[in-house]
Amino acid sequence: MHELLHEGVEYRVYPNLAKVSGIEQKALARYVDIPSATLSRRARSGRFKMAESDRLYRFAELFKAALDLFEGDAEGARAWLLKPNIGLGGRKPIEMSVTSAEYQTVLNLIGRLEHGVCA
Repeated sequence: MHELLHEGVEYRVYPNLAKVSGIEQKALARYVDIPSATLSRRARSGRFKMAESDRLYRFAELFKAALDLFEGDAEGARAWLLKPNIGLGGRKPIEMSVTSAEYQTVLNLIGRLEHGVCA
């Protein structure tokens, strides 16, 4: 995985990630902080840069963690990710894959929820 992120994720991963998560591609680009012009360039080149790949990876990991929290219920996971959360200071979990600190905060919250600790 380390090498893949350094090389850059192939563009084809992006529409697949949007489809699997049920998040519209333009919205996903906003959540992972990839401007539309950059997204168009990456579509032509076929590969994301390392930093963009890392944000896509973090989003995928957050979606997987939410999916696990909701025992495979993709709609429940998606709804949770899109809803402002008091445990995140009113922010939506989906908005928190841009930085590693935000990403870790959401994963910590999911861990607490899985163990029945109030958020």
